[in-house]
Amino acid sequence: MKQNVELCIKNGQILNVFSRQFENKKLWIDHGKIVATGEADLTAEKTFDAQQAFIVPGMIDAHVHVESSMVAPSELGKALLPTGTTTIVADPHEIANVCGVAGIKYMIKDAAQTPLDIFYMLPSSVPCTPFEHNGATLAAADLKPLYTEPTVKGLAEVMDFPAVANGDPDLLQKIQDAQAAGYHADGHGSGLNSQQLDIYRRVGIDTDHECMTKQQAQERLAAGFWTFLREGSVERDLDQVIKAVNEGNAQRFAFCTDDKLISDILTEGGINRCIRLAIKKGIRAETAYTMASYNAAQAHKLTNYGALGTGFTADLVVLADLNKVAAQRVMKAGQWITPAATQPLPFEQPTVHQQLQLNDLQLKLTTSNCQVIGIIPNHIETQRLQRQVPLKNGLFCNDFDQDISKMIVVERHHNLGTFGLGLVHGFGLKNGAIATTVAHDSHNIVAVGTDDQAIYTAIQAITACNGGIAVVQHDQVLAIMPLPIAGLMSAKPYSAAAQDLQAISTGYQKITGKKTVDFNPFITLSFLTLPVIPTLKLTDQGLYDFDAGKFIDLEVD
Repeated sequence: MKQNVELCIKNGQILNVFSRQFENKKLWIDHGKIVATGEADLTAEKTFDAQQAFIVPGMIDAHVHVESSMVAPSELGKALLPTGTTTIVADPHEIANVCGVAGIKYMIKDAAQTPLDIFYMLPSSVPCTPFEHNGATLAAADLKPLYTEPTVKGLAEVMDFPAVANGDPDLLQKIQDAQAAGYHADGHGSGLNSQQLDIYRRVGIDTDHECMTKQQAQERLAAGFWTFLREGSVERDLDQVIKAVNEGNAQRFAFCTDDKLISDILTEGGINRCIRLAIKKGIRAETAYTMASYNAAQAHKLTNYGALGTGFTADLVVLADLNKVAAQRVMKAGQWITPAATQPLPFEQPTVHQQLQLNDLQLKLTTSNCQVIGIIPNHIETQRLQRQVPLKNGLFCNDFDQDISKMIVVERHHNLGTFGLGLVHGFGLKNGAIATTVAHDSHNIVAVGTDDQAIYTAIQAITACNGGIAVVQHDQVLAIMPLPIAGLMSAKPYSAAAQDLQAISTGYQKITGKKTVDFNPFITLSFLTLPVIPTLKLTDQGLYDFDAGKFIDLEVD
């Protein structure tokens, strides 16, 4: 007697990720799994005729911060599934840096609403460095109980290299706990050379997503890392790093977005964009789609994900054109994706506490020779600049000629009253300011502007709505995007959140006088506070020199 199954897909060009070839064969699906391929002694309740369309495994984002999309996990699922992404591996260290374990549990619970598989890697660096003022501290003992959560799959990007190199007991315990649970630890090797990468490998860290050049990707490959090629809203790295990939080594590479705004996901896609770019750069389509699915699953030990073979989860994408990567239909765990009617779970905790005064914004200098943070458009690293800046009565005044503006980081978690002032080049501001509570990874308030009143107004505006992004011209708020979920995410539907992003982008154009801007200023600003990324960064305690590993004076003798 023939066995009955729920669905048979016939007449499809099925990608075999093991041989990296398309094959014309049937897929038999039952209870969310592929139970057979090709001809089989089975009968199906329903049949789907693919009419020779290409069918590839559901795409997997190997490393992403949901919070960077600025929508809740359940809303991100609504946006990603139609693009063909069926699984993401997320690091919730943004919300963990604001409100600790409670934040992680919020993300897990809200994610349960979406068919999108959201697997979590527990944040390894909360705070990301010992000297940061963030909202919480998570030791190994705090994280270990979370491995009982079914969607937790390991330890997220270990970014505190000095702690690894110096054998910090708690960080090493975090890595060992992940391994003891049957999982692994992700790396974060920004700025690390081959010898330093080897130190990561000695403790079992086996992935990295921080390469920006072909050479860096080759170094990670040689060291035995799974290497995630990144293409986010700011980190536009894939154009260069894809040059390291060939048919002989492609099995060690996957794709990730890391940080990508919901508006960019809607206009250009996520992992589907990575595939398009890879194919344009000469990677075979079969290889690119394998990197986007099976390779990511293998890197994260996600058994039975990422392939269209017997015993694997029935996650698949139907495509008419391999190069366009536009999904005709998407299946998740044996079910065709349809629109969902969920909404983000309530988040009631207030997370913005500050007492900045207008006169705190005065930047007093004894010399005009200063250290200046130089932004690099579409990258999260910065340049180290020294410039002569204008002074008036011993105070810095905005340098329009050199495009140097005042920047401030204000502690927002414990109302400590600490803040750091600095200078930044590259925002092109003409009359106004922007401020945000998204400031990696401690997520204090960060703002930049041409005058103190505009900066102060922007900071007060985002404080009043318990977090967000504001654009101000003089003392008038042009646009604001409320982010009431920990000061990081919108509570609105993803389409409304995308409209808010468009509004603040339009506001930014007004205060720069430019109709188009070739980089995202808000994410760029948010990364200027991250001291584990080269080279100069600003925290609430002052200007930090990544290369020297210490705080430095703004003024140069």
